[in-house]
Parts: sequence; C-alpha cells; structure tokens
Amino acid sequence: MEIIGTGLSGLVGSRFVELFPQHQFHDLSRHSGHDILKPSTLEPVFINHPQASAVIHLAAFTDTRAAWQQRGDKNGFCYQLNVTGTENIVNLCKKYQKYLIYVSTDFVFDGTKNGPYTETDTPHPIEWYGETKLRGEQIVSTKLSDFAIARISFPYRASYDLKKDLIRRIIDDFQYHRLKPFFVDQTITPTFIDDIATGINFLCQEQSTGIFHLVGSSFSSPYDLAREIALLFDFDPREIRRSTLSDYFNSSLPNCRPWQKNLSLSNQKITSLGVRFSDLNEGLLRLKSQL
Repeated sequence: MEIIGTGLSGLVGSRFVELFPQHQFHDLSRHSGHDILKPSTLEPVFINHPQASAVIHLAAFTDTRAAWQQRGDKNGFCYQLNVTGTENIVNLCKKYQKYLIYVSTDFVFDGTKNGPYTETDTPHPIEWYGETKLRGEQIVSTKLSDFAIARISFPYRASYDLKKDLIRRIIDDFQYHRLKPFFVDQTITPTFIDDIATGINFLCQEQSTGIFHLVGSSFSSPYDLAREIALLFDFDPREIRRSTLSDYFNSSLPNCRPWQKNLSLSNQKITSLGVRFSDLNEGLLRLKSQL
C-alpha cells in the first residue's frame, strides 16, 4: 500500500512506519522539503503518487501548556498547524479523492462525564490545544465523506529519542529520584503506541469511515499509573506522593491551563471490529520487554 503521511517521524508516526515496513510511505515533512502550511509544497506528492490509497495526518502542535499561552490567537503556531495545516491537507484529499485518517485527541472532551467517553459523545474542549484539534475534526467531517477521525490518548512506547512520553518520563523520574506528586482524582487512558499503529493500519486497509477511539483497554489515575510502573520496574513506591487537581489549581502557578478530570475513553467500537488494545498492565509488560 502507498501511504501519504504527515508526522511520520513523530512519536506515533515513526512507530507506525517501523511496524509496517511493507507499505510505501511518502512523508510530508519539512526535512523532505514539505510544509503543511504551504500547500504548493504538498500538491506535487499527490500528483506524483496517484496510487496512494490513504493519507494519514499525524502532524500537530501537541504542547498543551504552550498552546494555552497562545489561546485565541489564530496566528499562533498551534492554531496554524492544527487548524490551517489540517485544512490544507483536507483540501488536497478532496481534490485528489484520497481517504484521510485524521489523528485527533481525547482533549476534545471537557472531562466532566461520569464514565468513559464514546464516539457519540459531544466534544467540548476546555483548553486551546483541544479546541484547535476539534476545529480540525470539524474541517475533516464537513469537507470530506471518505475519512476516519482517530482519537488517541496518552500514547507511550519503549523508545523514542526526540520526545519522552508520559510513561518514559515517569520511569526517568524514578531513576533520578525527582518525582513530582501525582493526581489521585484524575482518570486517563494510557495507550501503547504499537496498538495505535495496528489500529491505524486497520483503518488504512479497511478504509473505515467515522470516528474511532484508538485507546487502551483500561483507565488509571496518574497516581495508580505511577504505582503500576513502580511494581513492574522495581522502583520504590514510597517515593510516590499524592496530589489532587484542586491542589494544583490552588497553587501559586501562574496562568496554569485547565485540566480535564475524566479522560477515560471507550475503545469498544474499534475492538468490536477485531482490533485489540492492551490494558495498562499488558502494555507496560510489552514496553518492558522491548527496552
């Protein structure tokens, strides 16, 4: 399969390329001379590779704290990359009739629901990163009919030198004895990136349309996540300190971004199609075996 992709050198995209070398990838990245903010640098790839059967749009501004500093600024890099860049990709997919997988985020939700979010729940972001990603989703669903929106959540993998994910940061903090307190009253859905890659590959092969949550099969508080890591990697759990979201908001941190309390997402829709996602324990064991 020929696949055109953005963000194929990033945390998730590079693992997808590693796990599925049978595909022929055409990378729309700056180091290959392309810029998603400049459509003229992208269109030749669509013209020269008419047999490409899917486009995967992974490139995004994902620094949530930096995004909050840019909130409301449509000229800021967060908005430009996540909204304007997405629209450029969508326009080309529409022009050349390409199936698009737009990789989005759990941050499109406000975190107030009791229980896990499903694909039918109405998004309501409370911070700028989630807002820009939702606007990207809306552009995709408004302009295209042949698309999948793949929401992911707290992705982690065994090795990636350019960026440490949540799990690898916690492991490093254990090793260097610099752990910060962990929330006990927040719920997240850590997801092993190998499973996300398998889910994306399934969507590419089946050309499935709609919204899909490509997320792990269990939820955890950050505090319990740290305890699970300590257990599996033989760290001292006595180093783990408890904190709450209210402690965070009542601190003296200036201009802190809003935090969602519940970011548990259901993966029932994608797993009902036969794609399996690890729970936290299994995912961490698989990560450990790869280190």
